[in-house]
Amino acid sequence: LQIDEANSFGNTALHIACYMGQDAVANELVNYGANVNQPNEKGFTPLHFAAVSTNGALCLELLVNNGADVNFQSKEGKSPLHMAAIHGRFTRSQILIQNGSEIDCADKYGNTPLHVAARYGHELLISTLMTNGADTARRGIHDMFPLHLAVLFGFSDCCRKLLSSGQLYSIVSSLSNEHVLSAGFDINTPDNLGRTCLHAAASGGGLPGHALCPGCAPSALSPLPSPSRTPLHYAAANGSYQCTVTLVTAGASINEADCKGCTPLHYAAASDTYRRAETPSGNSHDGDEEPLKESRLKEAFLSLPAQPICAWRSPWVEDLLMVVSLLLQLLEMSFNCLEDVESTIPVSPLHLAAYNGHCEALKTLAETLVNLDVRDHKGRTALYLATERGSTECVEVLTSHGASALVKERKRKWTPLHAAAANGNTDSLHLLLDSGERADITDVMDIHGQTPLMLAIMNGHVDCVHLLLEKGSTADAADKRGRTALHRGAVTGCEDCLAALLDHDAFVLCRDFKGRTPIHFASACGHLEVLRTLLQAALSTDPLDSVVDYSGFSPMHWASYSGHEDCLELLLEHNPFAYLEGNPFTPLHCAVINNQDGTAEMLVEALGAKIVNSRDAKGRTPLHAAAFADNVHGLQLLLRHQAEVDPTDKLGRTPLMMASENGHTAAVEFLLYQAKANITVLDVNKNTALHLACSKGHEKCALLILGETQDLGLINASNSALQMPLHIAARNGLASVVQALLSRGATVLAVDEEG
Repeated sequence: LQIDEANSFGNTALHIACYMGQDAVANELVNYGANVNQPNEKGFTPLHFAAVSTNGALCLELLVNNGADVNFQSKEGKSPLHMAAIHGRFTRSQILIQNGSEIDCADKYGNTPLHVAARYGHELLISTLMTNGADTARRGIHDMFPLHLAVLFGFSDCCRKLLSSGQLYSIVSSLSNEHVLSAGFDINTPDNLGRTCLHAAASGGGLPGHALCPGCAPSALSPLPSPSRTPLHYAAANGSYQCTVTLVTAGASINEADCKGCTPLHYAAASDTYRRAETPSGNSHDGDEEPLKESRLKEAFLSLPAQPICAWRSPWVEDLLMVVSLLLQLLEMSFNCLEDVESTIPVSPLHLAAYNGHCEALKTLAETLVNLDVRDHKGRTALYLATERGSTECVEVLTSHGASALVKERKRKWTPLHAAAANGNTDSLHLLLDSGERADITDVMDIHGQTPLMLAIMNGHVDCVHLLLEKGSTADAADKRGRTALHRGAVTGCEDCLAALLDHDAFVLCRDFKGRTPIHFASACGHLEVLRTLLQAALSTDPLDSVVDYSGFSPMHWASYSGHEDCLELLLEHNPFAYLEGNPFTPLHCAVINNQDGTAEMLVEALGAKIVNSRDAKGRTPLHAAAFADNVHGLQLLLRHQAEVDPTDKLGRTPLMMASENGHTAAVEFLLYQAKANITVLDVNKNTALHLACSKGHEKCALLILGETQDLGLINASNSALQMPLHIAARNGLASVVQALLSRGATVLAVDEEG
C-alpha cells in the first residue's frame, strides 16, 4: 500500500489525519514522505482540511513547516485561508498569512477570505484580515462588497467593523483641487443586480435600518435600473417592521413601483412572513429550518439569487401584529396609489392578500378600502381569487365587508359562485349564497349560459350540488346549447349528483339544441347505472316518448356506435324495437361503421335478419357501412347472418363498389375472394367497381379486381361519359393498371364523349 494511496473521494491518509486533528499520525505520515500538497477529487489538500478542522491547529502548523503550499486553490478556487475564514479559525489564519497566504485570493465566485468571514459573521477574523491589508472594496459574488454579505446575513458587529474601516475617503490637494489619495468603498455602490448595501440590509431584516441609512445618499432610497426595487420593497416583503419604519422616516417613497408595477404595499400584502416562526412548541429556535425555507422562497419571489436569510426569531403573534401594523402604515400613505389601482397596477394589494390567504392583512385592507370589487387585468376580484383558492376565512372577511359575489371575470364571465362550485369549495359557496345579494343568485350564468350547479356537477362535487339545490338553484336551467345539469350528470356518470337532481324534479326528457336527452348522453358515455336510473324516470314521465333526437337517432344508436355493450343490452331489454323508430340508419349501421364488433354482434343475435339487410334513407345496408369503414370483421359477421352480398343503394352501388371507391384494400380483397362479389354491377352512371377504383387513384384495388377477370366486356366497359377504365387509369397516372389493362386486351382507340 502506497503512503499516498487515495480512497474513492481522493483523500489520502494525511487528509484524514488532518481532518480528524490527529497531529501525531500526521507527523508520522509526513516523516515517511506523504505528499503534503496532494489534492483530492475536489482539489482540497491536507492543508485545507487542517484549516477547517475543529482540532486541526497543530496539523496546520506541521504542514506549513513542511512546505505545504499556503496558496493552493481547490477546484472552486478556495485557498486554505478561505477555509479558515468559514469557521473563523483566527490563529490558523494568522499562521497562514504570516507564511505568505495571499490576503485577497479570490475563488471562482470572486469571493475573498474577507467576503467569507463577513458572510459567516467572524468579526475578529475580519479585523485580522483588514489589518493585513484585505481590500474592503473587492467585488465578490454578484459584484458584492463584503459589507453586502455582512448586512444580508444580519451580522451587525461585522457591519460596523467594515463601515468603520472601509468607507470611502479622499485627500484633496488644496492647490490643484484634485484627489491625491483615496481608499475604501462607496456604500451606495450597487452590485451587478442593482442592489446596494441598503437593499441587502432591508432584505435580510437582521439589521436595524438606521445602521446603514446615515451613510447612504438620498438616491440609495430610490430604485436602481435593475431590478428597480427600492430597499423599502425588500423590507416590506420580508416583514421587517423596524427597517420599514426607518426607511419611511428617512424619506423612502411609499408609492414607488418596481418593474412589475408593484409598490411596497403589494409586497406587504403578499408577504407570508408572519407565518414563518409558527412552531408547535412555542420555542422560537425550534423552527429555524422553516424560516430558512421561507426566506429562500421570498428571495425567489423577488427574483433574487437564493440566499439563506437570517431567521426571524419573534413569536408568531408578534410577527402577525407587525405585518398588520406595517400594512396600516403603508396604507395610510398609499391612498393615491389605490384609488386608481385598476388602471395603473395589474394586481392590487387586496388581490395579493386574498390570493395568498393572508386573512389578517385582508381584513385590514377591507376595513380601510371603500371598493372591494376592484378587478385585476383578467377581471377577477379579490373575492373571486379567495374563493378559487379555497380560503374560506378570506371569503368570510370579504363577504362580511360587502364584496359582491356577482362580479364576473372577463374571459368566461365566471362569478365567485362559479369558481367555488367548479372547485368544490363548499364552505366558501355557503358564505356566498348566504350573502343574500340577489334572490336568483344561484342561477347566475357565465358566457356559455352555465350556472354554478352545472359546474359543480361537471366536476363531481356532490356537496356543492346538494347545497345549491337546497338554496333554490333551478334544476332544469339550460345553457346556450339547451343542455341542463342533468345532461352534465349523464356525461360525468355521477350517480349521487343525478339522484339529487331527480329528487328536485329535474325533467329527464329535456332536449338540447340537437334534440338529445340525458338518456342519449348516458348511452354514448357508457354509464350503465345512470342510464338505468334515467330510463326508469322516463317511463314514469312519458312512457310514449320515442326518445329520438332531431336527427332521428335513439340512445340505442349512440350505445351501438360507441361500443357500450352493457348499455346496449339494457336498451334492448327496455325496448327491442327502438331501432325501428327514428333514423333508418340503424344501430347496426352505426356499430359496423365505427368498427364496434361487440355491439354489432349483440344486435345481429338479438334482431337477426330483420336488421342485417335493413336499408337507410339512401338505400345502404349495414354491409355497405362495413365496406365503407374497411371493417372486415363486420363484413364477416353480416355475411354469416345471411346478409346480401351485392345489394345496391339508390346510386346503384354495391358494398364492393363502396370499398373500391374508398381504397379499402382489405374489404375489396375479402368481398372478391371470400364473398365472391359481382364485379360487373353498374351504378346509375354505368360505372363498375373498376371504374370507381381508377377514378380515385386506388391502384391496388384496381389490380385486385383485374386479377379476378379476363372479361373484355368488363375491361372495355364504358360509363355514361363513354370512358373506359383505361381512359381513367391513364388520366390518373396509374401505370401498373394501364399495363394490366393493355395486357388483357383493352382497346386504345375508343374515344369518350369529349373525343
